[in-house]
Amino acid sequence: MTRIGIVLFDGAEELDFVGPWEVFTMAAKEEGVDLEVFTVSREGTAVRCAKGMRVLPDHSFSSAPRMDVVLVPGGEGRKREMHDERMLGWLRARGAEASWITSVCTGAFLLHGAGLCSGRRVTTHWQAIEELRAREGLTVLDDVRYVRDGNVVTASGVSAGIDMALWLVGQLWSPAVARRVQRHMQYEPAPPYAAET
Repeated sequence: MTRIGIVLFDGAEELDFVGPWEVFTMAAKEEGVDLEVFTVSREGTAVRCAKGMRVLPDHSFSSAPRMDVVLVPGGEGRKREMHDERMLGWLRARGAEASWITSVCTGAFLLHGAGLCSGRRVTTHWQAIEELRAREGLTVLDDVRYVRDGNVVTASGVSAGIDMALWLVGQLWSPAVARRVQRHMQYEPAPPYAAET
């Protein structure tokens, strides 16, 4: 069984983790892949996310099982968590035993703080690119949806986590499974208005 653990904290950006959650759980439901997806917070108590969503995690740091994939979202709460040694130490330990270490948006700052992306190519939300570039020991790419460097995969802002999760399903099982999951989700991005540059 593949276990995917999603780390939550107060101020986490909702779509950063709900998008990948949908991808992974859709793979389990519609494709029958042997997969468990769960959420983890420091104490296992409810967290209030960036836009007000309240989530009751499945596990605390101490009760979470071993993870094959660790996923770290971003959001305003990362400004606190990227300096919290309990969070960073836990990520460091769990990342060392995981096959894949992933982040969405500004979750990359937590990976950096935990030393999990040293010497790697990474990305983050476009508004935080220069802030991440100011940190040592990594190469920050912009204008990409996600970046894979070894077993570290970082996605740019918010919705890019869906793309990253679909790519990861293709790696864990097969591109054909990922394509069917994408179709089940009816994920065919066609924004109604073009973003200004």
